Amino acid sequence: MELSAGIQASLSGRYASALFDLASENGTVTAVESDLEKLDAGLSESAELKLLTTSPKVGRAEAEKALWSVAAIMGLSDLTQKFLGTLAQNRRLSQLPAIIRAFRAIAAAQRGEVTAQVTSAHPLTDAQVETLKGKLTAREGRTVKLSTKVDPDLLGGLVVTIGSKRIDGSIRTRLNSLAQAMKA
Repeated sequence: MELSAGIQASLSGRYASALFDLASENGTVTAVESDLEKLDAGLSESAELKLLTTSPKVGRAEAEKALWSVAAIMGLSDLTQKFLGTLAQNRRLSQLPAIIRAFRAIAAAQRGEVTAQVTSAHPLTDAQVETLKGKLTAREGRTVKLSTKVDPDLLGGLVVTIGSKRIDGSIRTRLNSLAQAMKA
Protein backbone atom coordinates (compact mmCIF):
# COMPACT_ATOMS: atom_id res chain seq x y z
CA MET A 1 0.00 0.00 0.00
CA GLU A 2 1.39 3.39 -1.02
CA LEU A 3 0.94 6.07 1.62
CA SER A 4 1.85 9.70 1.25
CA ALA A 5 4.95 10.82 3.11
CA GLY A 6 2.84 13.36 5.00
CA ILE A 7 0.62 10.68 6.50
CA GLN A 8 3.57 8.46 7.37
CA ALA A 9 5.52 11.32 8.97
CA SER A 10 2.76 12.78 11.12
CA LEU A 11 1.99 11.54 14.61
CA SER A 12 -1.66 11.03 13.73
CA GLY A 13 -0.64 9.20 10.56
CA ARG A 14 1.55 6.77 12.47
CA TYR A 15 -1.29 5.97 14.88
CA ALA A 16 -3.75 5.64 11.98
CA SER A 17 -1.34 3.35 10.09
CA ALA A 18 -0.91 1.14 13.14
CA LEU A 19 -4.67 0.95 13.63
CA PHE A 20 -5.18 0.18 9.94
CA ASP A 21 -2.57 -2.58 10.03
CA LEU A 22 -4.22 -4.17 13.08
CA ALA A 23 -7.66 -3.88 11.51
CA SER A 24 -6.35 -5.43 8.26
CA GLU A 25 -4.84 -8.36 10.15
CA ASN A 26 -8.14 -8.93 11.96
CA GLY A 27 -10.26 -8.34 8.82
CA THR A 28 -12.15 -5.53 10.55
CA VAL A 29 -11.21 -2.46 8.50
CA THR A 30 -14.84 -1.72 7.64
CA ALA A 31 -15.96 -2.07 11.27
CA VAL A 32 -13.16 0.17 12.54
CA GLU A 33 -13.88 2.73 9.83
CA SER A 34 -17.53 2.72 10.88
CA ASP A 35 -16.48 3.12 14.53
CA LEU A 36 -14.32 6.09 13.65
CA GLU A 37 -17.21 7.68 11.75
CA LYS A 38 -19.36 7.34 14.88
CA LEU A 39 -16.59 8.85 17.00
CA ASP A 40 -16.13 11.73 14.58
CA ALA A 41 -19.86 12.46 14.70
CA GLY A 42 -19.78 12.22 18.48
CA LEU A 43 -16.88 14.66 18.70
CA SER A 44 -18.69 17.20 16.54
CA GLU A 45 -22.04 16.79 18.32
CA SER A 46 -20.95 16.47 21.96
CA ALA A 47 -19.04 19.27 23.66
CA GLU A 48 -18.45 16.94 26.64
CA LEU A 49 -16.81 14.27 24.49
CA LYS A 50 -14.66 16.86 22.75
CA LEU A 51 -13.64 18.29 26.15
CA LEU A 52 -12.81 14.78 27.39
CA THR A 53 -10.40 14.28 24.51
CA THR A 54 -8.76 17.71 24.67
CA SER A 55 -8.65 18.72 28.33
CA PRO A 56 -5.28 18.34 30.03
CA LYS A 57 -7.11 18.30 33.38
CA VAL A 58 -8.54 14.82 32.68
CA GLY A 59 -6.15 12.13 33.85
CA ARG A 60 -5.14 9.14 31.76
CA ALA A 61 -7.08 6.61 33.82
CA GLU A 62 -10.21 8.78 33.97
CA ALA A 63 -10.11 9.42 30.23
CA GLU A 64 -9.63 5.74 29.47
CA LYS A 65 -12.50 4.73 31.78
CA ALA A 66 -14.82 7.40 30.34
CA LEU A 67 -13.97 6.41 26.76
CA TRP A 68 -14.61 2.73 27.49
CA SER A 69 -18.07 3.74 28.68
CA VAL A 70 -18.66 5.90 25.60
CA ALA A 71 -17.39 3.10 23.33
CA ALA A 72 -19.76 0.61 24.98
CA ILE A 73 -22.72 2.97 24.51
CA MET A 74 -21.77 3.61 20.87
CA GLY A 75 -21.28 -0.10 20.23
CA LEU A 76 -17.68 0.25 19.07
CA SER A 77 -15.62 -2.81 18.23
CA ASP A 78 -13.12 -4.27 20.68
CA LEU A 79 -10.15 -3.13 18.60
CA THR A 80 -11.42 0.46 18.52
CA GLN A 81 -12.02 0.40 22.28
CA LYS A 82 -8.48 -0.83 22.92
CA PHE A 83 -7.12 1.77 20.53
CA LEU A 84 -8.93 4.55 22.42
CA GLY A 85 -7.46 3.18 25.65
CA THR A 86 -3.99 3.33 24.12
CA LEU A 87 -4.55 6.93 23.02
CA ALA A 88 -5.72 7.83 26.53
CA GLN A 89 -2.71 6.14 28.16
CA ASN A 90 -0.31 7.88 25.76
CA ARG A 91 -2.09 11.25 26.17
CA ARG A 92 -2.86 11.41 22.45
CA LEU A 93 -6.65 11.81 22.57
CA SER A 94 -6.34 15.37 21.29
CA GLN A 95 -5.04 13.84 18.05
CA LEU A 96 -8.21 11.78 17.53
CA PRO A 97 -9.77 13.99 14.78
CA ALA A 98 -6.49 13.96 12.82
CA ILE A 99 -6.14 10.19 13.34
CA ILE A 100 -9.67 9.69 12.00
CA ARG A 101 -8.87 11.77 8.89
CA ALA A 102 -5.62 9.87 8.34
CA PHE A 103 -7.35 6.50 8.76
CA ARG A 104 -9.98 7.52 6.21
CA ALA A 105 -7.24 8.50 3.76
CA ILE A 106 -5.38 5.21 4.27
CA ALA A 107 -8.55 3.14 3.88
CA ALA A 108 -9.60 5.08 0.78
CA ALA A 109 -6.15 4.65 -0.79
CA GLN A 110 -6.32 0.91 -0.08
CA ARG A 111 -9.68 0.71 -1.88
CA GLY A 112 -8.46 2.87 -4.77
CA GLU A 113 -10.77 5.73 -3.82
CA VAL A 114 -10.17 9.42 -3.76
CA THR A 115 -12.08 11.86 -1.56
CA ALA A 116 -13.50 15.07 -2.94
CA GLN A 117 -14.66 17.97 -0.77
CA VAL A 118 -17.59 19.74 -2.45
CA THR A 119 -18.64 23.14 -1.15
CA SER A 120 -21.86 24.62 -2.49
CA ALA A 121 -23.92 27.72 -1.77
CA HIS A 122 -27.03 25.60 -1.16
CA PRO A 123 -27.47 21.97 -0.04
CA LEU A 124 -27.19 19.53 -2.96
CA THR A 125 -29.96 17.04 -3.68
CA ASP A 126 -29.17 13.33 -3.72
CA ALA A 127 -29.54 13.32 -7.52
CA GLN A 128 -27.07 16.20 -7.86
CA VAL A 129 -24.57 14.45 -5.58
CA GLU A 130 -24.83 11.22 -7.60
CA THR A 131 -24.42 13.08 -10.91
CA LEU A 132 -21.39 14.96 -9.59
CA LYS A 133 -19.91 11.73 -8.20
CA GLY A 134 -20.28 10.06 -11.61
CA LYS A 135 -18.62 12.95 -13.47
CA LEU A 136 -15.75 13.18 -10.98
CA THR A 137 -15.22 9.41 -11.09
CA ALA A 138 -14.99 9.56 -14.89
CA ARG A 139 -12.60 12.53 -14.70
CA GLU A 140 -10.31 11.00 -12.05
CA GLY A 141 -10.42 7.39 -13.26
CA ARG A 142 -10.94 6.23 -9.67
CA THR A 143 -13.92 5.90 -7.38
CA VAL A 144 -14.70 9.28 -5.82
CA LYS A 145 -16.16 9.58 -2.34
CA LEU A 146 -17.87 12.94 -1.82
CA SER A 147 -17.91 15.02 1.30
CA THR A 148 -20.27 17.99 1.04
CA LYS A 149 -20.62 21.21 2.95
CA VAL A 150 -22.57 24.42 2.48
CA ASP A 151 -21.06 27.93 2.34
CA PRO A 152 -23.68 30.60 1.53
CA ASP A 153 -20.88 33.11 0.80
CA LEU A 154 -20.26 31.33 -2.53
CA LEU A 155 -23.53 32.85 -3.82
CA GLY A 156 -23.91 29.96 -6.29
CA GLY A 157 -21.96 27.25 -8.06
CA LEU A 158 -19.50 24.76 -6.56
CA VAL A 159 -15.95 24.49 -5.32
CA VAL A 160 -14.56 20.95 -5.62
CA THR A 161 -11.28 20.00 -3.96
CA ILE A 162 -9.66 16.65 -4.78
CA GLY A 163 -6.32 16.29 -3.06
CA SER A 164 -4.32 19.34 -4.09
CA LYS A 165 -6.53 20.06 -7.13
CA ARG A 166 -9.27 22.67 -6.86
CA ILE A 167 -12.09 23.31 -9.32
CA ASP A 168 -13.72 26.63 -8.48
CA GLY A 169 -16.99 27.28 -10.30
CA SER A 170 -18.46 29.61 -7.70
CA ILE A 171 -20.21 32.85 -8.57
CA ARG A 172 -18.18 34.63 -5.87
CA THR A 173 -14.92 33.79 -7.69
CA ARG A 174 -16.35 34.80 -11.05
CA LEU A 175 -17.51 38.16 -9.62
CA ASN A 176 -14.08 38.73 -8.04
CA SER A 177 -12.38 37.94 -11.36
CA LEU A 178 -14.70 40.33 -13.18
CA ALA A 179 -14.00 43.06 -10.62
CA GLN A 180 -10.24 42.56 -11.07
CA ALA A 181 -10.58 42.67 -14.86
CA MET A 182 -12.56 45.93 -14.67
CA LYS A 183 -9.87 47.55 -12.48
CA ALA A 184 -7.14 46.82 -15.03
